[in-house]
Amino acid sequence: MPAPFFFADRRLKTKIFLLAVVPFLAAIAGIGIGVRQQATQLAQTQHATMQSAYLTSKEIELRHYVELATSAIAPLYAPGENASAALPAPADEADRQLAALAVLQKMDFGPDGYFFVYDMHGRSLMHPREPGLVGQDLWNLRDPQGSLTIQQLIAAARRGGGYVRYMWHRPSTGKLAPKLGYVVPLPRWGWMIGTGIYLDDVDSTLARIDERASANIEHTIQWLGVIAIAGVLVIALGALVLNVSEHRSTDAKLKRLAQQVVESQEQERARLSRELHDGISQMLVSVKLLLESALARLEHGETRMPAAEASLATGLSRLSDTLREVRGISHALRPSMLDDLGLAAALEQLTRELADQSGIEIAFTQGAPKPASTKSQAPALSDAVNTVLFRIAQEALTNIVRHAGAARAALTLEVAADGVTLGIADNGRGFDVAHALADPRAGLGLRNMRERLESLGGRLDIGSQPGHTLVTAWVPVSPSGTASAAPGAAAVSGTST
Repeated sequence: MPAPFFFADRRLKTKIFLLAVVPFLAAIAGIGIGVRQQATQLAQTQHATMQSAYLTSKEIELRHYVELATSAIAPLYAPGENASAALPAPADEADRQLAALAVLQKMDFGPDGYFFVYDMHGRSLMHPREPGLVGQDLWNLRDPQGSLTIQQLIAAARRGGGYVRYMWHRPSTGKLAPKLGYVVPLPRWGWMIGTGIYLDDVDSTLARIDERASANIEHTIQWLGVIAIAGVLVIALGALVLNVSEHRSTDAKLKRLAQQVVESQEQERARLSRELHDGISQMLVSVKLLLESALARLEHGETRMPAAEASLATGLSRLSDTLREVRGISHALRPSMLDDLGLAAALEQLTRELADQSGIEIAFTQGAPKPASTKSQAPALSDAVNTVLFRIAQEALTNIVRHAGAARAALTLEVAADGVTLGIADNGRGFDVAHALADPRAGLGLRNMRERLESLGGRLDIGSQPGHTLVTAWVPVSPSGTASAAPGAAAVSGTST
């Protein structure tokens, strides 16, 4: 091999390694580290949130069970308003207690759900799953960790009721399992009544969620490794056979990578929006209803408690603010109406919200389809087209509110058999379109709109002068409703112009 050729080839390999392979691998490694850290933090946050929410719901459930049990024996317990004047005879009182125990004995909720009764000295009065304990003094009963189980329960009852975690035999398995109990006192009889749920199901559910999260993280890292190896091979081969088109090839790869990243972001935004709307929001609504019910009982009760009513009212107000904030975050991440009712409904909601917030008169109209023949019919739009056009409308209307100084704006949507057209017009001060597109700081939002449309084979037309600005976006669609561009295209999130 001639020396000049050898050294030229060696310099080419060095150039490929330094300019392509090393930055690419460093970028993949950085992305991998960032993805692992972010995914781990998200998994931890999800674990804590789900654990807290699940336990809170179980605590509320236990409290309701105990309230149901006390209500069932209330006619027998009957503290009476004139107890000092006419106390029941001991025999009658004993009969009432036996009847109450019989009622509680029959009440259960599943194979592991039952009520138990102890006196305040630790003697078991009723235990439907372990009748052998009835009559025994369990004051000094300890669990495997040495905790005095019955004493803890009685202490919580003496405080007026509360929750206690302890270990107890699970009837369905016969093994010790962690349990969350809720107890309340019956002072006149000197009883403690309570129930509980076993927490090993909760722990196993959370453990499975953690395992899936860890598996997803490892799977993502493995895919990044595969992408890294494939990328090194593609770069090495491309550098050997493509020299003139190197810059264009690199630019195309970066665009595809940006599209994939943004598509993942859009999917994650939609997932988080659904989690907030269907999970936390529903739990907050349930808590709000419970607090409203408690406040109504206080307000209509015989004994008024102004301090408690004020505290509950303040809590309800703050809970309502929190619920509105959660719903606002969910809607900002991705409006559910876009997925449920389609683009037109989402655009109408967007214009209404921005009009209320900004005071600008914003109108939305949906034009009738323009069939080319009597058999033509406007197709249903795909998720990619809906997302791109919604983000463009959101970006354009935001720019109008922030920069245009307009008093009126109009949004129009027309769906035809061969494509969909979105128009945004305003009567603001206008701007220099050529300058905005050329300035890297001022025209970023417009360029992102254009790139979003180009990824779907569409186009963006902009006309602006003082008093009138019109932005028109058009996307071709096939009869099935999908964009005519190559698959895998995704919208690029916009910023202000």
